[in-house]
Amino acid sequence: MATLMQFNLNMGLFRSMMERWVCLHGSVFDLVLCIFPTDRVVISSSQPSSRTRSMFWVVVARRSYHKSLGLGFKTPGEAIDGTYIDKKCPFIGIVSIRGRILSGVVTKMKMQRTIVIRRDYLHYIRKYNRFEKRHKNMSVHLSPAFRDVSVGDIVTVGECRPLSKTVRFNVLKVTKAAGAKKQFQKF
Repeated sequence: MATLMQFNLNMGLFRSMMERWVCLHGSVFDLVLCIFPTDRVVISSSQPSSRTRSMFWVVVARRSYHKSLGLGFKTPGEAIDGTYIDKKCPFIGIVSIRGRILSGVVTKMKMQRTIVIRRDYLHYIRKYNRFEKRHKNMSVHLSPAFRDVSVGDIVTVGECRPLSKTVRFNVLKVTKAAGAKKQFQKF
């Protein structure tokens, strides 16, 4: 997450201030992304001669906040080290997982940060004393913490509050597809 700060100090004073900050608080600022110098400003003082200082903007990247979901799910490394912003992410956002934990196969990835999964199941017909195959498609939110997800992968999703009109689940774990097989899979 990037933060914009304004300093009206010279560069040497800024460096010493940052070194002092790191010594006191640890490495809170992971990386100074860029420095934008602005026009020199005149600072008037009580003395007859006025002095000038340069003013510049500093953009720094902070460590992202992440949380552990519990329930036996590991927080992805990208959620810990990444700099993405996603308020609907269960690892760094404000969404909590509660309710059902389901699995499904990824079928479509054409939306932004949302995928469609297919859940196959068997439905019992009492008249014939047999089962029939059925399926449901579900739209689920895919956090940017999961980078290499492709069609055919098996994902574990958890229920959360409604994120949009059709999205009520969040991806918690991705298992890569073992082989290219198209068959009925019961979850």
